Amino acid sequence: MSQNTKPISKNRFRATYGRYFEDFTVGDVYEHRPNRTLSEADNTWFTLLTMNTHPMHFDAEYAKHSEFGKCIICSPLTVAVMVGMSVQDVSQKAIANMGWTDIRMTYPLFAGDTLTSETEVLGKRLSKSRPNAGLVTVKTSGFNQDAKLVCDFQRTILIPTRGHGVEDKANY
Repeated sequence: MSQNTKPISKNRFRATYGRYFEDFTVGDVYEHRPNRTLSEADNTWFTLLTMNTHPMHFDAEYAKHSEFGKCIICSPLTVAVMVGMSVQDVSQKAIANMGWTDIRMTYPLFAGDTLTSETEVLGKRLSKSRPNAGLVTVKTSGFNQDAKLVCDFQRTILIPTRGHGVEDKANY
């Protein structure tokens, strides 16, 4: 039986994902997979969805006169993809995201770039107001295909302790 499965009945198992509070160790680093190559369509759809009207994200003629010479990936898209990449390792069992801090965009991403990311556990403590949960603080860093840091940020997540997650309470 894999550590990502739980027995349901004889010869029957269900996939499980994520970590409980107890599974986090300060200093551990999770390398997230799969990576994600971002396309021009991803960027255009995201800018339309979020109503971001800056032409650097969708107007090639405008962008070719910028210091980058071409359109750049919208920075909130970079953050969103990095968060998504980290969910299975970091927040799959989360009760809530408590906040993001120190978001830094250190180098632009362009259509066709491949984003990789990793998350380091910075701290953890049991919740003072929720006896069956704890707060985990992590730093997620994203890199392009040339290992150039493009973005990093910290976030704090409320994570249930073992036996107190939604899947522990429901037939999930």
